[in-house]
Amino acid sequence: MSELTDEPKLVGSDRVLAVLAELARHPDGIGLEEMARAVASPKPTAHRALAALRRAGFAAQNGHGQYVLGDEFLRMAFAHHEARPDHVRVTPILKALCERYGETAHYAVLDGTSVVYRSKLDPAAGAVRLTSVVGGRNPAHCTGVGKMLLAHTLPDEDAVRAWVGGRTLERRTERSIGTAEELHAELVRVREQGYAVDDQENEPGVNCLAVPAYLNSPAVPSGAISVSGLAYRTPLDKLVADLPAIRAIVSGKDLS
Repeated sequence: MSELTDEPKLVGSDRVLAVLAELARHPDGIGLEEMARAVASPKPTAHRALAALRRAGFAAQNGHGQYVLGDEFLRMAFAHHEARPDHVRVTPILKALCERYGETAHYAVLDGTSVVYRSKLDPAAGAVRLTSVVGGRNPAHCTGVGKMLLAHTLPDEDAVRAWVGGRTLERRTERSIGTAEELHAELVRVREQGYAVDDQENEPGVNCLAVPAYLNSPAVPSGAISVSGLAYRTPLDKLVADLPAIRAIVSGKDLS
């Protein structure tokens, strides 16, 4: 949270929610003084917010006296995530893709200029550490899932320019798209071929192929599903060559 003096002061439930959000940023724990600085509140005030969260089971203290998210909060969050219809329906698809390619599979949705990962499944062996996490975000224009969804959302160059607006598109790698013109040309290509790729555009050495997922409607994609892996181990041409099999799995026709 900002510590600038011209920011509105947090009060009541807003402060408690700010403390809860800050706890989520510190899986290894955060001390009271650091918490007070982060939420721009006096130590006694931050302590009262933490005490309220502890009573609800949403916060706890570890063996070093630092504060962490409580088990009750985690139980509720994971129970909600597991019960989501899209998560339940997509899990067998991600499992089948993982087993077939030995790589990580994602399900993501578009949220503004970012993609949000709703589900992720790593292979049983040989998984690589990616920046994606469930609930996490990446720039839509740098990812296969993002470009797949943008192709459905931005139908022409005017729409692309409006979406970019006055922003400078972040170049995660030297291969990333950096202009509205480049993005428009890429989205035209995605619509023509029916799939999107990330050719080491979000992380060096990692590529992916993404296709739309129609979990809730036969006409409008609810999100996109991708297979992501090391470029040397699973090159893009291999995934593109296997596109019919990927589409069959994602459609639910081949989950064997």
